[in-house]
Amino acid sequence: MELYNTLSRKKEEFVPMEEGKVRMYVCGPTVYNLIHIGNARPMIVFDTVRRYFEYKGYDVNFVSNFTDVDDKIIKKAIEEGVSADEISKRYIAECKKDMEGMNIKPATKNPLATEEICGMVDMIQTLIDKGYAYEKNGTVYYRTRKFEDYGKLSHKNLDDLRSGERALLVTGEDEKEDPLDFVLWKPKKEGEPFWESPWSEGRPGWHIECSEMSKKYLGEQIDIHAGGEDLVFPHHENEIAQSEAANGKEFAKYWMHNAFLNIDNKKMSKSLGNFRTVREISEQYDLQVLRFFMLSAHYRSPLNFSADLMEASKNGLERIVNAAENLKFRMKNAKEEAITEAEQEAYAKTEEFVGKFEAAMDDDFNTADAVAAVFDLVKYINTNTSEESSAEYLKKLLERLTKLCDVLGLIVDKEEEMLAEDIEKMIEERQAARKAKDFAKADAIRDELLAKGIILEDTREGVKWKKA
Repeated sequence: MELYNTLSRKKEEFVPMEEGKVRMYVCGPTVYNLIHIGNARPMIVFDTVRRYFEYKGYDVNFVSNFTDVDDKIIKKAIEEGVSADEISKRYIAECKKDMEGMNIKPATKNPLATEEICGMVDMIQTLIDKGYAYEKNGTVYYRTRKFEDYGKLSHKNLDDLRSGERALLVTGEDEKEDPLDFVLWKPKKEGEPFWESPWSEGRPGWHIECSEMSKKYLGEQIDIHAGGEDLVFPHHENEIAQSEAANGKEFAKYWMHNAFLNIDNKKMSKSLGNFRTVREISEQYDLQVLRFFMLSAHYRSPLNFSADLMEASKNGLERIVNAAENLKFRMKNAKEEAITEAEQEAYAKTEEFVGKFEAAMDDDFNTADAVAAVFDLVKYINTNTSEESSAEYLKKLLERLTKLCDVLGLIVDKEEEMLAEDIEKMIEERQAARKAKDFAKADAIRDELLAKGIILEDTREGVKWKKA
């Protein structure tokens, strides 16, 4: 298995630090509002990475944080006249709802910044003791130039940053030893939440939280650190500087970053009026469609969101789900139970599609090609099954399709929904009307069922139904 390492800028063979185990940290959202589809991409991408590692037999310790103290959270709390804690708890709950809709597996641990302050204070003190940090009037800064490898992830030169990257400068720069130094701890402002520290009543800087939480829940060294490419600099660069200076060893072996998401070929922003939350998308589509859309391109390729592409994703997902539904329907009506020799040979040929799927995923998690392999399997299933197929053969095909789709987080084998007794009765009445050649009555019942959200499909194998 190979993955692209942002640190080396090339694909590398994945070799875990501990055989059979993967330690993986993914930066989570700042919870001040509903998550947007830009947040959704890394969630879906790295959930899929995790699922593939598990498919390959690895034990994955997957940690993803919630930033629950931040200027945006505080601003929202002031606007609503509530506490910052109330805002963060509300939107963590909403975020988890959306994550469930996208079929994102719960992390091994979702640490909260506010619950890990003591550990952050300890790490900051370690950095001070080692000479990598210093305090000025209650603010603690990191000595960026003291860390010789600063810039190794983003491949930025410190002198170029000094002259051109003014965004690095923060309030209080006149108190810094160097304008490039960044904040580890800042004193409270009026009305802000705060915690005790040796330097002032205040709160930690953003970067230190991930360094501390990764260390606490995964250890001083981890296999994979991941997030959106917008985090490469300065967030992940600063994490490396903090963690490696404090712990005295390499922080993460592999760094993975997904590319940006655009809306109708434009950068998503509130000012352009093209800002889309996951919740808004859920009002138009099942969030499985959003997941399918996100996996339709390689995670390192920029992805463009549009209504046309979402419709195409909806249709593509339906093809896969319909194949699974057809297999289940034929299983219920199969005349023969045991698989035949010819069917065993036909089933053995599906190994080819499994091989294509795994080859795609082994090549830096190429989900676009993995989805193509699933479509090849669907086509094979549709052309190599019939009402004469045995139940065992159909079941094995369904299990194979379901297993590959599960790696992608796509639910195709949904639990069968029970029809209400009155609807079952109406279907029986329609069948009786058809048998008696009372087609007017049969059509009327069909229309009434459609009004109740039930679509009927007459096939050679009997009546099939689904919800509209």
